[in-house]
Amino acid sequence: MGIHSYFQSLTDLERIIRCPGKFKFQEHSVSAHSWKVVQYAKTLADIEEYNGVAVDWKKLYEITSSHDYGEIFIGDIKTPVKHYSVELKAMLQKVEDGMVAHYIDNHIPEEFKPIFRRQLREGKDGSVEGRILEVADKLDQIYEAFAEMQKGNTEKEFIAMYRNAIIKIKQIKLHCVDYFLQHILPDLVSEGARSPIDIEQITNEALAS
Repeated sequence: MGIHSYFQSLTDLERIIRCPGKFKFQEHSVSAHSWKVVQYAKTLADIEEYNGVAVDWKKLYEITSSHDYGEIFIGDIKTPVKHYSVELKAMLQKVEDGMVAHYIDNHIPEEFKPIFRRQLREGKDGSVEGRILEVADKLDQIYEAFAEMQKGNTEKEFIAMYRNAIIKIKQIKLHCVDYFLQHILPDLVSEGARSPIDIEQITNEALAS
């Protein structure tokens, strides 16, 4: 019980594999994903600050490092299923939020409950930090899908994941998004030129949509 229970539960994130049920050249755990999201967000926030935007770093680290903690209870649900409808996505989020709240109520010491409720909440919102989290989360989808396509994985889910993540990112108003589209994405596409899958065409379709 107590904080020990929380620390011990973190190991479970190492056992939850992303994109379950699909062939992958390389498996990615939720734990590894969360670590990468923090790294992406850190650089994205630096770009925002370089352009004069104030960033609440404490909030950013809290929401990026803990954004998928709830998957301990419900696992990683396939992206097509999760986004099948707005109603379904909202229902899944409600279940996840409810189970996290139940866990906090039953395992976290009273004096720390407000802190855990703040840290383990859904952090994607209209704030600068919430939008950076959204971009960072989608960036990891892009890089996971890119790595699979680069190796010749023709699973349609990875192509859709790559395309949809780009479409989502380009709709988010941030300086770091502009930087990604202008400087990072072209390098990624160039690197993927030797892939048996036409990554450039998929990218251009996503940018044009």
